[in-house]
Amino acid sequence: MDLALLRTFVTVHRAGSFTRAAALLGLSQPAVTSQIRTLERQLGRPLFLRQARGVTPTTIGDELAHKAAPHLDALVEITETGLDDESSLRTLHLAGPPEFTAERALPALTELTGEDGQGFALRASFGNAEETLEGLAAGHHDLAISTARPRGALLTATALCDEEHVLVAAPRWAEQIGSGVLRRKGAPALENLPVVEVHESLPFVSRYWASVFDSRPAASGTVIVPDLRAVLACTITGAGLAVLPRYLCAAALDLGGVVALHNPAVPPLRTYFLVVRTGTLAMPHVARAHEWLQRAATDWC
Repeated sequence: MDLALLRTFVTVHRAGSFTRAAALLGLSQPAVTSQIRTLERQLGRPLFLRQARGVTPTTIGDELAHKAAPHLDALVEITETGLDDESSLRTLHLAGPPEFTAERALPALTELTGEDGQGFALRASFGNAEETLEGLAAGHHDLAISTARPRGALLTATALCDEEHVLVAAPRWAEQIGSGVLRRKGAPALENLPVVEVHESLPFVSRYWASVFDSRPAASGTVIVPDLRAVLACTITGAGLAVLPRYLCAAALDLGGVVALHNPAVPPLRTYFLVVRTGTLAMPHVARAHEWLQRAATDWC
C-alpha cells in the first residue's frame, strides 16, 4: 500500500475535511479527493461519508486510522530527527490555555530543555480547548493541555490535575457585602456587583453559580478581557468580582489584594488533561515531557 495515500488518509481523518487536509498537505483538493478514492478502491470499502460540511469516517475508516496513524507519526519522527545527527535537539510543540500553560506547564518543562542528551527544544502556542485539540489532531502540536477530554481513538487523554475556582473581589467589595449577608442571602447578595470575566457569556462565573448556588448569575460583565491574568489585575483594582483558579490568585489572596467572597464546603473544580495523538508516546521527547508534567502536577493540586 502506498504510504503517500495513507498519509493523506490520516490527514483527512484528523482534519475532518478534504479542504483542510489539502491545505495541511500542500495539495489541491481534487488531488486529495483522488488519493482517497484510490485508497478506497484498493481496500474495496468506503473510508469516509461525504457531508455538506466536511467528512465523517466510516467504521473501517476509524479502524484504519487507529492502526496506521501511530506508525506514520513514528516515520515522520525518524525523518525529522535524522539518522546521523545525534547531537540535534528534538523540538516539542506544546499547546494549551495561555494562563495555565504560562504559569504551570512552561516553567516545569523548561527544566528539560538543553543539550544533556535527553533534552529538547520547546515551542509553545496558546488557544482554547477546541483550537488546541484540532491543532493536535492535525499534527501541529506534539502535546496539548486541555480542559476538554477528546472523543475518538486518535487522541489519548490523561487526567493531569484539578484546579479549584475561587470567588474573589477587592476588599472594599467584601466590606460592602458583609460575610453575614452573603451567608444569609447567598447569590442575591452579589447580584449588584460588577463582574470581571474572560467572555460575555461569563463562563467562570456561570459555572460557579451553577455549582455553588444552583442558579444563574443575574449580573452582566462590566469588564471583559480574554486572559485570566488580566481579570485578576482588574479585580485587584476594584473593577468587580471574579471567579479565578486558586493557583492564579493565591499570591493576591495572601497579600490581601483580593479576598474570597465565599468559601463553599465543596468548591467548584475544573480538570486539565494531557492529550497526545495515540501512539506518539513512543517518541522519547513526547514521553519525557508527558511524564515530567504528570510528576510536576502532584505539587499543583
